Amino acid sequence: MTLKRNTYSKKNSFGRSDFPEGFLFGTASSAYQYEGAINEAPRGESVWDTFVRKYPERNCYSNADQAVEFYNHYKEDIQRMKDINMDAFRFSISWPRILPRKFLTHIYTQQFSRLNILRSEFSNNTVEINPCFCSFLPKKYIVGKKSKGVNQEGINFYNNLIDELLANGITPLATLFHWDTPQALEDEYNGFLSEEAVNDFKDFAALCFEEFGDRVKLWVTLNEPWVYSIGGYDTGRKAPGRASKYMNEAAVAGESGLEVYTVSHNLLLAHAEAVEVFRNNPKCKDGKIGIAHCPVWFEPYDSNCPDDKEACERAMEFMFGWHMDPTVYGDYPEVMKKSIGKRLPSFTAAQSKKLRGSFDFVGVNYYSAFYVKSIPEVDHNTPNWRSDARIEWRKQNKAGQTLGVRGGSEWDFLYPQGLRKFLNYAKDKYESPKFMITENGHCDIDYEKKPKLSNLMDLQRTEYHKKHLQSIQQAIQEDGVEVEGYFAWSLLDNCEWNAGYGVRYGLFYVDYKNGLKRFPKMSAMWFKEFLKREEERGDFEEEEYLLNVATKKKRFLLATGSASCFIPKMSESSKALELFF
Repeated sequence: MTLKRNTYSKKNSFGRSDFPEGFLFGTASSAYQYEGAINEAPRGESVWDTFVRKYPERNCYSNADQAVEFYNHYKEDIQRMKDINMDAFRFSISWPRILPRKFLTHIYTQQFSRLNILRSEFSNNTVEINPCFCSFLPKKYIVGKKSKGVNQEGINFYNNLIDELLANGITPLATLFHWDTPQALEDEYNGFLSEEAVNDFKDFAALCFEEFGDRVKLWVTLNEPWVYSIGGYDTGRKAPGRASKYMNEAAVAGESGLEVYTVSHNLLLAHAEAVEVFRNNPKCKDGKIGIAHCPVWFEPYDSNCPDDKEACERAMEFMFGWHMDPTVYGDYPEVMKKSIGKRLPSFTAAQSKKLRGSFDFVGVNYYSAFYVKSIPEVDHNTPNWRSDARIEWRKQNKAGQTLGVRGGSEWDFLYPQGLRKFLNYAKDKYESPKFMITENGHCDIDYEKKPKLSNLMDLQRTEYHKKHLQSIQQAIQEDGVEVEGYFAWSLLDNCEWNAGYGVRYGLFYVDYKNGLKRFPKMSAMWFKEFLKREEERGDFEEEEYLLNVATKKKRFLLATGSASCFIPKMSESSKALELFF
């Protein structure tokens, strides 16, 4: 069989050069999902460690004790980033690895009132000066020392990681909080249910800025506060698994519709404190900081129903505006205050002032879009976030249509135009902020243990990333949206929280049964070609052709396990599919 070859023009190809100069292309990760090595450094327990061990049946009987061993293999993985022409990497700093136990560094010398209270309270004890932080504490209460509080091995790991990234021309973006609240703080005062967490987070952030701020110039304070609050304190599906029984029978404690707002409130206060410290640290003077939000796009269930159209706006306010409005206006959206009432905490004037303008860019973790139906009446005896918003998410609209091709999970739909619509919505509503796409990815379900070849030929993921990048490029070029970077989730398959290891998002396949070996998927090879500089792109048109061929022949390829019968001979510079066969 002879295949007809197409002729491609470089002008018609889509690649790095279609984006603004300096636009970052990278992959994203998190400490809990990647690092493993819980007994090295050593890392303290997080709420996720406790949750997965205490309730294995709620977490697919998985844990992240080993994860993908990024802690011991980061150098090889950085080479993988470099090999596919990525120039940025988003990682998170493990709070319990840096501070395995509670760390009291918030007693700075400028806080004289607090110092005087402490000194009088412990007047009979010996007082010691900590030269690093100029703090006064009784010896038995100084747990910020390296021997008791700060884990120098953890500091060393992140220093080495950052230095290795920079040595390979890869820009680091560090996330401070990616859901791994130290279990010690959960035990002491219920974590972010208490405002005490605000100061402890501020201390952790200050330490990170001081240690790493001279080299890390891009920071995220909070990853997806919406997910952390909803999953952990309203539905109870994620750590620490708190919810009312009417929301989750498996939950043993919690109060849905109340705790969820308390936790998010304290997260926002913690964010504001961290940003203030960041902006006052000379090492961070040329850096940028923000929150990684997790909006989805909403379309009305019934496009002819005014209530459903209004529900889309309400859904966006409850999902995105909840954590965005306070950083712009210093307060929650009016629709939330009206619906939730006294269950929604309020900010003091000082807190509002500190929150306003507390970002340099808006992080966007975008995955999918849903239909929304307005719910006129709800049961006020069973409050929760969704009933407060008076909405239902639907996979299909009134006509039975889906928004796009479904991915690996039942709520994963390919709707790249939703990202463009969201960027325009946020640009218009919040006076044209700068955006960073901090996550975007497609999942495959692999609980059935599909053949490796099937996982490597991730055509749908490749198409997912390509179409979302096209949508971003259109938003930049045609709509005037300022987007500064794109981070694919994720470099590697990894531990996907309560979904365990059966869900795969990686550009590289991780063989969990064979020493965690990594294998590039087709999506990794597509990025390698897509991200070539203009002078290196001579063979990208051929790669596009090969991708189209593979897409058309995927059914045959998976059935036979071989592609040699139809893959054309490749040149040395054209190897997008070569690694698979």
